[in-house]
Amino acid sequence: MIVAIDGPVGVGKSSIAREIARQARLYYLNSGNFYRAITLKHLLSKGDFSNRDECLSTARNARIDIVDGVFKLDGHAVSESELHNSDIDMNASQISSIPEVRQIVNERMKEISKGLDIIAEGRDISTVVFPDADFKFYLDAEPEIRARRRFQQKLDNQTYEEVLSALKQRDLNDMNKSVGALKIAPNAIIIDTSYLTIKEVCEKVLNALKRQ
Repeated sequence: MIVAIDGPVGVGKSSIAREIARQARLYYLNSGNFYRAITLKHLLSKGDFSNRDECLSTARNARIDIVDGVFKLDGHAVSESELHNSDIDMNASQISSIPEVRQIVNERMKEISKGLDIIAEGRDISTVVFPDADFKFYLDAEPEIRARRRFQQKLDNQTYEEVLSALKQRDLNDMNKSVGALKIAPNAIIIDTSYLTIKEVCEKVLNALKRQ
């Protein structure tokens, strides 16, 4: 079984997908972390994000694995804090806009998912990566609420206004990509998480899975 969850940044996809994976005993895949890992590798190598060939080379040489639930880049475990900061937030969108990079990530995700019951989340999971997913969900929330959630995580020293501005720019970038743009799949179940707790959203998703 494949469960696909899409939605903009800061909507709670990761937390919700992890909890659904735990309760429904599914294998959790976070597509955004694949792009963030490539971005981290490019930052560490002081690569030029405006150089398409350099970015593609980094993606081709990045060895991304999930071993016993641990996300690894080139054999080393990478923490959530390492993958989430303002530099990676802005540059990951540029990395993920390169069609060849998206193909590399999509193929790797499909390889990892073979023979598994999975839940995957990202921006184009239900529209591009797993268009034949058994269940498709699109989570959304008001920009101000999403920004407040990210600000409260205190992943870096940005002000709330800076977080909100960056989030709105990220939304524009994600929705206007020539490849892999953020879209709502025609048959997706839409859930507005603005005023729902993670538990309440999970209940809605789990109830939909039970109705199969």
